Amino acid sequence: MLLAGAFAGILFLVLIVSDWLYFIRMTPDAVRYGCTIARLRDHLLQVERSALVRRFNGNGALVLPHGIARFFPETNLIGLRPHYRLFAMGFRTAWPIKGSIQVITEPGRVNLLCFKRIPWSSAVLTLAWFLLVVGGTLTFLTSFVSQGGLRSLTGAVMGLGITALGLMVIAFGAVVVILAYRLENGRLTLVYEELLEALGSTATS
Repeated sequence: MLLAGAFAGILFLVLIVSDWLYFIRMTPDAVRYGCTIARLRDHLLQVERSALVRRFNGNGALVLPHGIARFFPETNLIGLRPHYRLFAMGFRTAWPIKGSIQVITEPGRVNLLCFKRIPWSSAVLTLAWFLLVVGGTLTFLTSFVSQGGLRSLTGAVMGLGITALGLMVIAFGAVVVILAYRLENGRLTLVYEELLEALGSTATS
């Protein structure tokens, strides 16, 4: 039983690491991989598709000060992500964000539709954690009330205390996720703005 649990734990970690490694790859399929959490539209004025292609090197890559972009002409898709260094000085969170940008060309302009994505493992584990805490708190309250826990002052105080503790845990988790999103979204936004500047045109939302 212990061996089976250890094997399950190792397999779980392998799946998470594999998910992250595939998430940061810059290939046509991997660029589309991830849970979409937001969308952003922009228009590059006075830019033709041929001029946009020339901004990237022979491998379709464009190295930016704080990230990298890669253009895939066959799918009209640009992959965009901040630099992920193994020993980076900046704090990294469990919710990294990358962008997959669909390029839609029109005469005299290029439309960009950017999808912000996070790893599926981050999205699933975060949702599972919140469901577990919320479900556990509600289950306790239901069981506590049904067993007459509120009939005495001591029981009412204990029930209120455990409920408050559950709410504090939920609030703390929400704050952590919000702060992590703001941090990672700021990093992607910086790289996105560098990409627009490198494309050398006026962008309007």
